[in-house]
Formats: sequence, C-alpha cells, structure tokens
Amino acid sequence: MNREILYEPFEVVYKKLDECPKVEYRHLFFELVYVLSGTGKQCINNNKFSYHADHMFLITPEDCHSFEIETTTEFFFLRFGNVYIRSKDFHTDDVKRLEYILNNASHQPGCILNNFSDKPLVRSLIEAMMIEYVNRDLYNKELIVKLVDTLIVIVARNIAKYMPAAVKEGTEEKALELLNYIQANIYNPEKLRAESLSNQFAISGHYFGKYFKKHTNETLQQYIANLRIRLVEARLRFSDLRITEIANELGFTDESHLNKFFKSQKGISPKAFRDAMNG
Repeated sequence: MNREILYEPFEVVYKKLDECPKVEYRHLFFELVYVLSGTGKQCINNNKFSYHADHMFLITPEDCHSFEIETTTEFFFLRFGNVYIRSKDFHTDDVKRLEYILNNASHQPGCILNNFSDKPLVRSLIEAMMIEYVNRDLYNKELIVKLVDTLIVIVARNIAKYMPAAVKEGTEEKALELLNYIQANIYNPEKLRAESLSNQFAISGHYFGKYFKKHTNETLQQYIANLRIRLVEARLRFSDLRITEIANELGFTDESHLNKFFKSQKGISPKAFRDAMNG
C-alpha cells in the first residue's frame, strides 16, 4: 500500500483517466475528489460506492482508497492538510470545530454533497479554479486561495448536516479535541475507556461523565455506540466483508459480540440488515 505526502499548503490537480492503478493509497492529508465526468466505483476502507458526474468524495488522513474506472473519468483533486486549515491564510473563527467536522467524515463511503442547492455552486467553484490555474491571470493566486477556502467551508457544511449533534456552535476546544481523539481511535476500544480518556485529557475521573454529556448531550457509551453502528452499517451496505471480518476490523470480541451489539441498536441482526439493504 502506497503513502502520499503533501509538500504544499494545498494542491489542485486535474486528471483524465481510463483506468486507475490497482494499488491502494493512504494519505497524510485531506483529499477532496470531484467527478467532472465519467462513471466507476469509489473504494474506501473496503467499501465500494458507484460514482458519476458531480459526485464529490472526501478522503481523510489514513483512509485506504482507490477507484475502479468504468468509463473515462475526469477527476478534480483538492489536497490540503491540517496545517493549511490552521494557517493565517485560512480564515475561520472556529478552526477546531471545522477540523472535527472534516475528520468526522472518516471511513464513510459515498458522495458528501448532501445539500442539493450546493451542487451547482461546487461545480462552478471548481470550474473557476481550473480556469485560474490555466490562465494564470493577475491576482490568480489570491483568487484561488479564496475559492479553496470557500469550497472547504461548503464541504464542512454538507458533512455537518448529517453528523451527530455533538458538534455545536460554541463547543469548547478541549471537547472538540476529545471528540477528534475518539474518532481517530474508534478501532482501538482500549483507548476509549472513560479512565483512559480522562487521563489523556486531564479531566477528573469523577467529573468526566458529566463533562462529556454536557458537551454532547450523550453519554460516552452512547456516543461511541452511535459512531460504531454507523461504521458497521457502512461495511454491511458497501462492502463484501463477512460479518466476522467486520467484527475483527472494528474491535469486537467476535461475530457473536457484533451480532448482539447490532441487534441491541437496530433491532435486527447484521445479516438481516444487509439482506434488506441489498434486497
């Protein structure tokens, strides 16, 4: 598996491809992928999603991904890292919240443009960026930066519409760092115990449960369960992984443990859920 590194604050790339290399990639940065034309499948963390023109995907750091191209596809790539979001070039009053929103898309397949009215706006922004890169006109660098910033904020808005209610305006910085940490370590249950988290973030063990609920309106167990159930659902819907393989990947003791957890959350077994989704 190849790893890619970004050497600039952000990078814009256009590619027209008839086929993609078979090798899968992991990034140390965010990558927005917009499909200008063509059809195929997006593969992310063993999940597959059929794409066509005007679909946009967000690949987050450490996601494993590739594409299977069915018809000649034009891709627009915008690559950027946390360094750019935190820089003075990126103007936002709530950097931590934006970082959390972007990271929360991790592990999820499918188009991220959930707000229908944003779709034509996104395409016009991308076409404007491509024109500026080709023409290299006066102030083109400054204009491209503004277009990049606008696109990232629109993407964050679309993700935020369908994410857990935990992230609200005014959520304090430590709480956002805590949620980021949980998101990043969702495959490592031993790191997500209340005692471990309270030590990691210097929050009193006696106060930790109250602190977490104050900032998320959920208990720690509810929040982690909701996050894990979304990952299980994605695997069941978009991958060919066996139930036992999903259990191993997501840190369950065994298939029986996953079955019991899933049924307690959804009222049906993982197999019944997969059959219903694919029926």
